[in-house]
This record gives sequence, C-alpha cells and structure tokens, in this order.
Amino acid sequence: MTDESPLSFLSSLDTDWHDLVSQVGICRLALRTELTPYEFLLDAIAHQHVHGRAAASLLRRLQEHFQGMPTPEELQACPAETLRLCGFSAHKSAALRDVAQHVLMGKIPDKAQARDMTDRALIDQLTQIRGIGRWTVEMLLMFNLARPDILPVGDFGVREGYRKLKRLSMQPKPAELTRLGLAWSPYRSTASWYLWQATQILPNPEAPS
Repeated sequence: MTDESPLSFLSSLDTDWHDLVSQVGICRLALRTELTPYEFLLDAIAHQHVHGRAAASLLRRLQEHFQGMPTPEELQACPAETLRLCGFSAHKSAALRDVAQHVLMGKIPDKAQARDMTDRALIDQLTQIRGIGRWTVEMLLMFNLARPDILPVGDFGVREGYRKLKRLSMQPKPAELTRLGLAWSPYRSTASWYLWQATQILPNPEAPS
C-alpha cells in the first residue's frame, strides 16, 4: 500500500490524470455510510431504471406506509398490492422481498460482518439476490462500505470518462478497462469518481478525419 494520498497518486500517473485532478479539485465522493447494507440495497432497487426524483418518491411512500424503513420481517410479509400502491413494479416488489428474505436467511451481512469479507466474496454472495447485479454491489462497496479500490468497469460513465480523458474514438471494453485500471490501484474508487467528473468537464474528442 502506498503512503501517497489518492490525489497525489493519481496525479502522478501521467499528464492527463494530473490535469484532470487539477481541474476537478478535491475528490467529493458522497458516501452513504449511514445506511445498512440492507437499506442500501432497498434504495438501489428503488433507483433502478428511474430518475432520482421518482426513486425518492417511491422510498418516501414506502417509509410513510411502514413509518420508517421496513424491517426485513415487515417487508417479507408485505402483500404485493401494498408495494404496488407505493409505486413499485412487480419486478421491483419481488426484488425487495428477495432482499428481505436473504437478510432473514443470514445471507446479507451487516456492516461488521461485511468488514471481514473481501470485495469478491461480497459480489459473489449479493449477486445471488433477485434484481441485484454486479454494478449494484460495486456501488454498495464504494459508497456504503467505503471500499477504496473499486472499479465498476461496466459503468457507462466510467468508460466514457476514460474515453474523454485519453481522447479516444471509442470507449474501452470492460476487460480492457480492468487491465488499464490495475495502474490505478489501490485508489480505483477515487479514480472512478474522477472519470465520472471527466464526462461532464472534458470536451468530446474530435473524430479522426
């Protein structure tokens, strides 16, 4: 493990990274550590395929019904019609109840248990849940568990940010970005955040003539 700060480390990679970090400034990765992994997964399901405002409305109605975030027991016993009235689709309702079932089966760790599990173990275990894919678990690792070395290579924004950073005509494939990202370890979570910012502030590379 290097003793350098993430910003110093990334800035030292090459001129492109140095310029990006200088332009963006300090990393402001917005952690969600106040949530339990269970609550984070419920939040993630609500946000799937909808805008943030719509997801917030779903969660508000869910919490109004249960007078707070539902416990796994409450959610497991909740009729599908109740979740539908809260605005959840049949697919999302099934995913919510499957998350609750996995908690009750002891297959979703709490924060203390998660600290003793590797990134790979958490990805392998949590992607067994209906509606929870690798990207969602990577977001949990990055934002909820504050793991410092996560690179979501399937994320469009991360790949697009790298394309702009390196002035490429096409985004790198996930396998290629995995290989490239080895150079950013042990700070790949911070690198991902800067690549997200790159999508907003860097110009679109000109197509070759």
